[in-house]
Amino acid sequence: MEQKNIRIQDYYYELASEKIAKYPLEKRDLSKILIYKNKKISESAYSSLENYLPNKSLLFFNDTKVIPARLFFRTSSDKVIEIFCLEPIASSDSDPYQELNKKTSVKWKCIIGGASKWKDDYLSLQHNEITIKAKKIEKLNDVFIVKFTWEPAEKTFSEILEIAGSIPIPPYLKRKTETIDLLRYQTVYAQKEGSVAAPTAGLHFTDLLIEKIKAKKCTVLPLTLHVGAGTFKPVKASTMVDHEMHQEYFDVDIQVIKNLLAGFHECIIAVGTTSLRTLESLYWIGLKLYKNKNLSQHELSVEQWYAYQTNEQLITKEEALTAIISYLEKTNSNRLYAKTEILIAPGYRFKIVNALVTNFHQPESTLILLVAALVGDNWRMIYNYALENNFRFLSYGDGSLLFRE
Repeated sequence: MEQKNIRIQDYYYELASEKIAKYPLEKRDLSKILIYKNKKISESAYSSLENYLPNKSLLFFNDTKVIPARLFFRTSSDKVIEIFCLEPIASSDSDPYQELNKKTSVKWKCIIGGASKWKDDYLSLQHNEITIKAKKIEKLNDVFIVKFTWEPAEKTFSEILEIAGSIPIPPYLKRKTETIDLLRYQTVYAQKEGSVAAPTAGLHFTDLLIEKIKAKKCTVLPLTLHVGAGTFKPVKASTMVDHEMHQEYFDVDIQVIKNLLAGFHECIIAVGTTSLRTLESLYWIGLKLYKNKNLSQHELSVEQWYAYQTNEQLITKEEALTAIISYLEKTNSNRLYAKTEILIAPGYRFKIVNALVTNFHQPESTLILLVAALVGDNWRMIYNYALENNFRFLSYGDGSLLFRE
């Protein structure tokens, strides 16, 4: 399988620190956008994006909401311990993020900054008349399971984080979270709490821009993928066979899947790499259900290499989506809830997505591999153009509209 032999160093480019946007522009839709179509590049502003969309396109937005996932505790010897809440530990696979609505106590997978300084049995944090206690339960590779309890117990864990937590902006910004980040490191359509990083392609959209897109008879549809800290995980392996993709949870409403099925003859546009990974994962989930209609909830997942190594006869995208709809109707479910760790790399054959709205990503990252899978070797031409024409890079930077080769 050639994808396993991809050398990450072949996807390096020089990114000077001054090219990285440390703060967002004053207005979201004034960010520049690079348009790549038919091997040609042009540029505009997000405020005019609707002019570059084919009529009747289907645009998919990730409506996840970033949670204030960073909590700062002090030990009995006054040392600071940062606990970064990654994802909940739940008794059910149906929707672990319901744990945010739990009261009294929860368990989460966490990254602990300064873990070696944590000698106490538990840590305590007091903030605005709430008290939070944290206890280490177990170490799992590079993360810990931490149990949180709090008072007043009638508050949900979501409310506790809102009071005491901090929004986790990307580490490469090399600054602390500021007031502006509370609003701008969140899309205007964010609905469902769970992400520890924003789906940044959506940060450029305003309510007005979305209305202009709809006025062009384009359909705007929501899906949810909760972005994990793994989105910033560097590829340290020299070849991809030794890189382990992070697992993320997604859910899609049955009506959205029906709309996707009905609109397959139109241009399918993913707003953000998370939306793209969700849409492509739908196909592979559908293939599994087509072959086995009795999969358990736990088996609804897409493994890192599944798209490349499956020997099963492939089916049409219509058959895949129909299999999902049939499964949901049979189980009296109105949402598909599943997990994905899909790696989309050069050589991947796209099943659903025709175009992608996305920011400019870090060199030698899995997101660069995804872009290269979509546009081929011209990814380097696109990035060179952006570097030479004063585009701003990474989460708060400018973006691109890339049509598939």
